[in-house]
Amino acid sequence: MNSNRVCVFCGSNNGGRESYTHSARALGAALVERGFGLVYGGGKVGLMGILADAVLENNGEVIGVIPGALLAKEVEHRGLTKLHVVATMHERKALMAELAGSFIAMPGGLGTFDELFEIFTWAQLGLHAKPIGALNVDGYFDPLLALIKHATAEGFIRSEHERLLLTAAEPRDLLDRFARFQPAHLPKWIDRDQI
Repeated sequence: MNSNRVCVFCGSNNGGRESYTHSARALGAALVERGFGLVYGGGKVGLMGILADAVLENNGEVIGVIPGALLAKEVEHRGLTKLHVVATMHERKALMAELAGSFIAMPGGLGTFDELFEIFTWAQLGLHAKPIGALNVDGYFDPLLALIKHATAEGFIRSEHERLLLTAAEPRDLLDRFARFQPAHLPKWIDRDQI
């Protein structure tokens, strides 16, 4: 684990708003400005590529992790500090989690939701106590945040677990929240070797 690296989950497409592209560039610059390296999915397309390029243009460290089966589809970025090629999506997520000290989800699709919820669940289970954030560009995550609040109100998520997900609309604001983050002292449900 490296607390000076942030793992970012984001789309392999640009999405339908220029603000998503702008935020990817701004997040890349903010990470380097704050002394963070980037861990991400290893692609050169979509927001993934824009984010990686922004970190590299600012002389930051970028570590990509990509399954061999996605090399052609996500088109691996060949200018990274380091690129890990793994066998499965499960290995990808596990290695990304191991290499980073915090996590940010940017706008993205099903893969981004999967990665965000898995790392959120790991925090709930007590498998890690690292900051997790959603970069809520133009309210992109508002429906998802409403769903989490609904599940909490309905008794399926504990309020202390709901609060594990930090949100902000701007990259620097989210990183400020990370800097103030105090891990919750929650009971550990299982150990890493049990998953």
